[in-house]
Amino acid sequence: MSGPTTAEKRGTREPKGSSERDSSGPGIRNFVFRVPGPRFLLIALALVLIAVGAIWALYGSSWFRVERVSTTGTRVLTPREVEEVAAVPIGSPLVSVDTDAIEARLLGKLSRIDTVEVMRSWPHGIGLKVTERKPVLVVEKGGKFMEVDSVGKRFATVDKAPSGVPKLLLNAGAAPSLRRFDEDRLVLEAVGVAGELPEKIARDTRVVEVTSYDSITLELRGGRTVFWGSGEDGPVKARVLTALMKATPKAGHFDVSAPTAPAASGS
Repeated sequence: MSGPTTAEKRGTREPKGSSERDSSGPGIRNFVFRVPGPRFLLIALALVLIAVGAIWALYGSSWFRVERVSTTGTRVLTPREVEEVAAVPIGSPLVSVDTDAIEARLLGKLSRIDTVEVMRSWPHGIGLKVTERKPVLVVEKGGKFMEVDSVGKRFATVDKAPSGVPKLLLNAGAAPSLRRFDEDRLVLEAVGVAGELPEKIARDTRVVEVTSYDSITLELRGGRTVFWGSGEDGPVKARVLTALMKATPKAGHFDVSAPTAPAASGS
């Protein structure tokens, strides 16, 4: 009996490397969708309940509502003045308080405030951390005193000049430099000079007089005067003035307008 023919052998032999394929076509695999088990559903439900509970606690409950406002950093202003302007909504959910709006009210209505930080103090408080402007000079007008800070801002008018703050005299009405430097610029130059003074000389300074951009004079305790010139080279002038005063302690007039060639005279 003869064996299978070559054609029969070819018909029954499986090609090398072949495997069963899905009836849906070559290269397509079946994906099985699994229904989430009870454990997964319980975890999801717990997360939802936690989120809902947190929202209710923050917005709906009485646990995290504003009950008090505290103010720190005031020197001239009182905490009550600050808190009245802040108008913090007592009883509101702490999380919903608009801290930016409170800050804007304080800076807009109380010019004495330089900066303010509005903070939530959990679970029931709002904190107001205030930094007030400090007067560097005062301008007398009509028997009252306008305070000027280190950036030249005139921020408050008071009945009595603050202790230790020099008076600013602006006598630049006819100065040619006003064509280039207006009054605000001259005030800024004056406060710049006051800020450059060494501590001991600053304590003795009673008046800062400005007649033009390059003519600033200090009047010190005991009738002494200092011709400072312009506000340029302030740190150098301060060091030169300190050395000049030590070298000529009995002098009554000092000139540091040209710090490389200072002068002292009088007694």
